[in-house]
Amino acid sequence: MNSELPNEALTLAEHNSVVALYVLLGAVVIAILLERICIGLFARFAARKPDGILSAVVQRARGPLALIAPLAGFELVLPNVDISRRLEVPLEQIVVLAIIASVAWGLVALIGLTVDLLKRSYRIDVDDNLLARQITTRLDILSRTAEIVVFIVAIGTMLTTFPAIRTIGAAILTSAGLAGLAAGVSARPMLENLFAGMQIALAQPIRVDDVVVVEGEQGSVKEITSTFVVVRLWDLREMVLPLTYFINKPFQNWTLTSARLVGTATLFVNYATPFDEVRTEYTRILENSPLWDHGESSLAVVDVTEGAVQLRALMSARNSSDLFELRCKVREELIRFLREKLPGSLPKTA
Repeated sequence: MNSELPNEALTLAEHNSVVALYVLLGAVVIAILLERICIGLFARFAARKPDGILSAVVQRARGPLALIAPLAGFELVLPNVDISRRLEVPLEQIVVLAIIASVAWGLVALIGLTVDLLKRSYRIDVDDNLLARQITTRLDILSRTAEIVVFIVAIGTMLTTFPAIRTIGAAILTSAGLAGLAAGVSARPMLENLFAGMQIALAQPIRVDDVVVVEGEQGSVKEITSTFVVVRLWDLREMVLPLTYFINKPFQNWTLTSARLVGTATLFVNYATPFDEVRTEYTRILENSPLWDHGESSLAVVDVTEGAVQLRALMSARNSSDLFELRCKVREELIRFLREKLPGSLPKTA
């Protein structure tokens, strides 16, 4: 009889542990259901005003709450259940790791929410968007840098919760200087991009939506991440360049101080062309076009050859897209004018 008591006690403990696990699982499921219901209700209210603060909060809170809710349900029930020590230790370790992850995720979500709300005050889809592009660029780079810092701190904190790893880490730090040097060398590109991002955020040689010329290609800055820059080219291709490119190599930024740009359209005519009439027509074209910003406007002879005269029409527009369309419009209208009103001014070909 006495020899059977330990087995009966062990069986009872195992039974209690199984029951406790089911109770914990039920608490997690209930917490997840409550979280989904609450998020659904808030999302329904937020849908009435898609651009409101509540909508931004719901969008950013979905991820962290999906982890925090079951974790909270688990933590509320764990102290009240009878579970064996053999299961309690790994469960507590999992809970600690989940708490660290949820805190880090919450901080990342808070950073993103702050950036979203600040960006709403600065729109880049307007003509005079220099300040908005400056603020947007700083927010994007600094927020991604902050997210990287949060991620690194979270991983480091998680590792310190394992005694064996903490001991190994201390040994490596104290005795493996060569390994540390190798790790530093391998991490150099990441650190260079990190510091380049900080330089770009502060000095701002480029900003989101800037018109740039890189590697002989013209495009606009679509996105600036923590490691690279995406430049959308005129033909919708996308060029991806490391952040260090814009620190170490020369490039052209056409909108560094203003979105306003000046462009040209070139035509060839013969020597008999009445330049005053062409200049009057050019002025009329600009004044009738909403793309012209009423700034730069001139038509001049810039070169001559044996058989033709080169005319350069100078014009300005509020931004790069308007300027491109205006240049095309000027070429088309001037060619039509020469063909219909001054056919004798067209260049002669052999």
